[in-house]
Amino acid sequence: MWVEIKKTPNLVLAEMWKELFEGEGIPTHIMPVSGLPMGQELTTYSILVPKDREHVTREVLRKL
Repeated sequence: MWVEIKKTPNLVLAEMWKELFEGEGIPTHIMPVSGLPMGQELTTYSILVPKDREHVTREVLRKL
């Protein structure tokens, strides 16, 4: 199961967070909140991580 860890206002920031989390070994998905197809630049995106990695992700965020 995937849980939302963060929201971003656009695709560029969503991809930056995805790269950061994946660099820490945390599988990450990004999904448009609006339900529009992926690739829309100016829409809000949810950053999703596996439920069992949520605590690790929160620790990464805390250290920033």
